[in-house]
Amino acid sequence: MSNRRSFLAQTLLGLVAFPALGKSVRKPIVISTWDSGIPVNEAAFEVLKHPEGKAIDAVEQGARFIEDQVNCCVGLGGNPDRDGFVTLDASIMDHQMNCGGVAFLEDIKHPISVARKVMETTPHVFLVGEGARDFALKNGFTPEPKVLSDDAKRAYEEWLKKSEYKPIKNIELEQNKALQKGNGPFAPQRFEDGSFNHDTMGLVALDNAGNLSGACTTSGMGFKLRGRVGDSPIIGAGLYVDNEVGAVTSSGQGEEVIRIAGSFLVTEFMRQGKSPETACRLAVERLVKINPKKARDFQVGFIALNKAGEYGSYAVNPGFVYSVTTSPGNGKVYPSKSYFK
Repeated sequence: MSNRRSFLAQTLLGLVAFPALGKSVRKPIVISTWDSGIPVNEAAFEVLKHPEGKAIDAVEQGARFIEDQVNCCVGLGGNPDRDGFVTLDASIMDHQMNCGGVAFLEDIKHPISVARKVMETTPHVFLVGEGARDFALKNGFTPEPKVLSDDAKRAYEEWLKKSEYKPIKNIELEQNKALQKGNGPFAPQRFEDGSFNHDTMGLVALDNAGNLSGACTTSGMGFKLRGRVGDSPIIGAGLYVDNEVGAVTSSGQGEEVIRIAGSFLVTEFMRQGKSPETACRLAVERLVKINPKKARDFQVGFIALNKAGEYGSYAVNPGFVYSVTTSPGNGKVYPSKSYFK
């Protein structure tokens, strides 16, 4: 009997020591889309470096950092729609399934914080357009002048010469051009016609308490039809968090992500026990299967972080990269595997 009790005690101790499928939990950690995620992760770690720092605060701060940048693919400095107006989308989700999103928001610098305000102070999840702007103004957000950044103005003027709407691009080709120019493997921010090669910043984090959160912010597809909204502000498409399983976000052509409820799908594959990378791959395979020929001409990339702090990524085409930070100052950029080579 004593041997049996000893065995049971040792077994229980083992279960306590290995809470996540027998693997030690890596925390805190932040992962984000693209190489521009390195400074974003640093901003998030200003929160997570404190033992009590919460993932939800970290992802908001990371998103706010990129929204503050003038010459970027996110925020009021991004490319306008085809009528010359910059409209912003964002979403945020915490470890308790609380979530908020805003879309088609004009003149407000930090849509991610407006999304969080929707999450925390209203019974709703999603506000759009004039209603989202009115809500922001009534909650202390101040409007910014409707002036395009210098980069966006030049890009828009160049686009107006032909007014061609070509949202689908093969990022590998543009990456190779950057390499030939000596700008480094992850350098390109814009195409030669002035449009961005990516227009979304998504990030997910695991804090010291073992809680997950995520955020996604964007200026949307450059020169889009006025009123167009992609996947970024849509919970389950551009962002999803399940604190029992993991957190997922995406970047790329949002219409394709919406078709398969992409971030939710990746999360569900992780729930089945798949690794983050495998879960992302299975979602990409489902997306490509819809129209393999069409898929060669657009980019979608997923990043995923599970409860054990394991992370992974997968994309449709080459060229997608993501950033990982596990402590202040040690961020690294990794190329994502892809369906097409």
